[in-house]
Amino acid sequence: MGDYLFIPGLVFLVFVIFSAAFSVKQQTAAIIETFGKFSSIRQSGLHFKIPFIQRIAGRLSLKIQQLDVIIETKTLDDVFVKLKVSVQYKVIKDKVYDAFYKLDYPHDQITSYVFDVVRAEVPKMKLDDVFVKKDDIALAVKAELNDAMMDYGFDIIRTLVTDIDPDPQVKIAMNRINAADREKTAAQYEGDAARILIVEKAKAEAESKRLQGQGIADQRREIARGLEESVEVLNKVGINSQEASALIVVTQHYDTLQSIGQETNSNLILLPNSPQAGSQMLNDMVASFTASNMIGENMKKANNTGKAKKLDKPKND
Repeated sequence: MGDYLFIPGLVFLVFVIFSAAFSVKQQTAAIIETFGKFSSIRQSGLHFKIPFIQRIAGRLSLKIQQLDVIIETKTLDDVFVKLKVSVQYKVIKDKVYDAFYKLDYPHDQITSYVFDVVRAEVPKMKLDDVFVKKDDIALAVKAELNDAMMDYGFDIIRTLVTDIDPDPQVKIAMNRINAADREKTAAQYEGDAARILIVEKAKAEAESKRLQGQGIADQRREIARGLEESVEVLNKVGINSQEASALIVVTQHYDTLQSIGQETNSNLILLPNSPQAGSQMLNDMVASFTASNMIGENMKKANNTGKAKKLDKPKND
């Protein structure tokens, strides 16, 4: 009979021990109540409670938690926009009692304050300012939440405006404005590049023409010096200047014919180019030089005679 009573008693004792012992995880707090009244707060580790008298009313995490709140509101320039505000908070270790007993739904309380602050701040700003001053909105939300939630045992670590989503039509218009502005900038750069190219090309052409003109002038100067030296050499052997000039021209004529004959793809035709043309050209040149010299001498004599008559008139008077 005693063995039969010992076994149930042992089972009851094991049940009582397991009911009395409990563990609390790291970064967690357990709230103990005695007959429904707050008794104590147990931190991480192994603990015991009185079975059937005390119970674990709840557990609170002491880790940093995050709550994402999405708010739709209107800006100063009448644009509807959705903002996503992320609130990072934690339960203050010394205020676990306030966090557990003063608020049933802390998420709803935080969400209400976020809505209130955002809908008070954003309507004061234009859409562009909302993007630029999103940190100011986050700071305003954090300040309001800290003042309100500290009494309830919650510490607001950080608030972030993680997303700003305007109306789809507004986004399309903003993208069009951005694209048009970039096209305008690109057109300005292309115009500047084309203008620089034209200016540099004109400068290069001007420099080329200058150098080409200088080369032609130098060429003609050297030709003139060569002709002068050739005339001096011919004069030494008894050929006068007119005959020497004609001879040089005829020589250049035949040199030209020779260079044309060396070119297989030349389309140049020199007229006249018959064998008798050389002597004809020489005679014509000598005759033209002689005639031009006679005309020049007659003009000089006429000019001298006119000047003499003008000087004689005052004497006769």
